[in-house]
Amino acid sequence: MRNKLSTPVLVIPFCLGKHSETKDRVRLNNLKKEKIKKEKVLVPEDTSLMGQIVKNTAVPPSIDDVVEGPVISIDKGAVFIELHPFGTGIIFGREFINARDIIKKINVGDIVAGKVVGIGGKEGYIEISLKEARQALIWSEAEEAINAKRIYELPITDANKGGLIINWQGISGFLPASQLKPEHYPRIADGDKDKILDELRKLVGTKLAVTIIGANPKEGKLIFSEKSPENKNKENIISHYALGDELTGEVTGLVDFGVFIKIEEGLEGLVHISEIDWGLVENPKTMFKIGEKVKVKIIEIKDDKISLSIKALKENPWKEAEKKYKKDDTVQGVIIKFNKHGALASIEEGVAGLVHVSEFGGEDKLKEKLEMGKSYSFKITLFDPKEQKMALSYIEKTK
Repeated sequence: MRNKLSTPVLVIPFCLGKHSETKDRVRLNNLKKEKIKKEKVLVPEDTSLMGQIVKNTAVPPSIDDVVEGPVISIDKGAVFIELHPFGTGIIFGREFINARDIIKKINVGDIVAGKVVGIGGKEGYIEISLKEARQALIWSEAEEAINAKRIYELPITDANKGGLIINWQGISGFLPASQLKPEHYPRIADGDKDKILDELRKLVGTKLAVTIIGANPKEGKLIFSEKSPENKNKENIISHYALGDELTGEVTGLVDFGVFIKIEEGLEGLVHISEIDWGLVENPKTMFKIGEKVKVKIIEIKDDKISLSIKALKENPWKEAEKKYKKDDTVQGVIIKFNKHGALASIEEGVAGLVHVSEFGGEDKLKEKLEMGKSYSFKITLFDPKEQKMALSYIEKTK
């Protein structure tokens, strides 16, 4: 007999099928007679938590209860378990066959647990099931994990357009994309689901530190989160901030349309590409690095989202431009960008005007006259420094 203190708890099944019940009952009677003849096994007192609960209660186990006790006999077709003071439990019939691989690993004296599936048969045994007991214990552990905010490091097994698939204790669980940390969140400007899926698939095969935040045994569903379980409610966090607040944050994401900045654990804001600088910004990825500290200003708080600006902390060049330029002035400008509307010409750092394509009769003709990076003379046809708008007309050189 094994030392009880070093013996693992195994969960053992039993469930009698309708078609084999008569045959099983005959075998059960024979096994009972043989069992009486067997040498009596000395069973140590069960000092486990479940054992003490059973010992201290006068209420016998009911259907669906999880019970536990030491193995007192192992036969070719059944396993007998001492459930003192209520009688003997048995793994028998179809469930014995289903659990053969597990039964091979147990010995007399091992402590096993099962879920009660039958009571009060004429033989007097308490019938228990491994499969149902194991499921009950797993879901119970899931509930405990939620309450304890227990963290597991688990591998990502698959991905779909909504999030990631994680396997825990043989149960397939779901980690919604919204529950990913900022550094793992798929940042797709147009919300294209195929692109989001491509980003999520990059995490398959990696391990993430996650917590269980939802468990539904009836539907067999587990919901996970990568976000810190200790985070305060996001709305409460946001309530600590106001428009105009100047903060220092950490760059957590770089995308074509802007920069994501972590203000504090559980709160992140976006600096849109138009709010990075007064001058033209083509690619935010070339201007910042993940983990870099950046000073920002809150320019909008809407629902649970915060919009940030970097350029709002810099001197607005249009204020000085207002003092220097007016409509019909002739200015020099460098071509810095072409778009469907025409060409953008920079008059000075942070101040640029649009030369409209209609002035040239087409995009090809515009590019014949104006080249990227070269300086030309323009006439200001519209000037609105408050709205930071300027329209320019090309002044062709006379020969």
